Amino acid sequence: MKNFFSTHGKTLALASVVLLLAVLLGYVALRAGPLAPVPITVEAVQVKQIQPALFGIGTVEARVVHKIGPTVAGRIKRVDVQTGDTVKAGQVLGEMDAVDLDDKIAAQEATIKRAQASVLAVEAQTQEVSARRAFAEQQYKRYALLLVSRSVSEEGASIKRQEFDIAQASWAAVQANLDASRQELVRARADRDGLLRQRANLRFVSPISGIVSRRDADPGTTAVAGQTVVEVIEHGSLWVSVRFDQQRAQGLAAQLPAQVVLRSRTSEPLTGRVVRLEPHADAVTEEILAKVELALRPGAMPPIGELAEVTVSLPAQKALPVVPNASVQRVDGRLGVWLLDKEALRFAPIQTGATDLNGQVQILKGLTGGEQLVVYSHKALGANSRVTVLQQLPGAKP
Repeated sequence: MKNFFSTHGKTLALASVVLLLAVLLGYVALRAGPLAPVPITVEAVQVKQIQPALFGIGTVEARVVHKIGPTVAGRIKRVDVQTGDTVKAGQVLGEMDAVDLDDKIAAQEATIKRAQASVLAVEAQTQEVSARRAFAEQQYKRYALLLVSRSVSEEGASIKRQEFDIAQASWAAVQANLDASRQELVRARADRDGLLRQRANLRFVSPISGIVSRRDADPGTTAVAGQTVVEVIEHGSLWVSVRFDQQRAQGLAAQLPAQVVLRSRTSEPLTGRVVRLEPHADAVTEEILAKVELALRPGAMPPIGELAEVTVSLPAQKALPVVPNASVQRVDGRLGVWLLDKEALRFAPIQTGATDLNGQVQILKGLTGGEQLVVYSHKALGANSRVTVLQQLPGAKP
């Protein structure tokens, strides 16, 4: 009998411990385990304007590049500048070897002088022939009058007429020689000027004031026509070639303000402006290309090809319901948000609009404003999920 009560007491004690553990396990499961309420944060849906913006990555490029080189093939005689040098408009940057071009110019100068002397000689001959023609004309007219009064014979008058005709022919011939000599002088000068232009083309002259960005050849190198020897870019003529996602580029247009952060100057954002949108988009990356002009201080030109982060401010949108981007969920293929309606969860499908850089999303359809929106949750929610509202989720930054 004593053993019976002893065994029965042990059984009751064990059962009590098991029951206590079961109650404790159930409490933990309902409060802190998988059946516990899901911690969430809630805020009211606001109706307000947002300032959408686009973010893109681009590279610094020269707006206008002057590639200077020879127009004919030859050997480079000298290059007077190095990469990074500042040059002025009209400055000679280098020169090609002229070979025998200077000798040809000297020979042409001699030809011009000979042609000038020929013109002077023909002009003197013209004066002589002009005097003889005038004298012959006077004699012809005088003998014609004397012939009327029968003071001279017809033969004498005919001789004077013949002398006048010969003087006229000599005058025409000398005039033709004078024109030919003058044309020869013009031709010689034109040949000389052509050689001088060829000689001038052998010099590398900067058309603008700017900076030498590249030097692609050294003295002694043989260059072909059209080859770039020196590359010059104008001061301040830089822009950023930026790529933006096509899906987010609605509203992007020229003249919009932008902020540019260069990789080498992350602490010094630069102001900019969208100059134009490229007519061709990138079909592979699904991006739109744009050119953003930079406002640079004198002497602060960044390297060509440097990466830059560009933020373009789009026009302000009209006032609509706005929710944080983190609250937007996709459930069963539908885009929407979770709302807390009388302590019960309800999934509301939505249609989104523009987004700003602060993570605020416009809601075009599905919300009217004032609803209690579930912003963050400790885990995925369902329509039957039990929730508990917190001011801030544990571990989140205030």
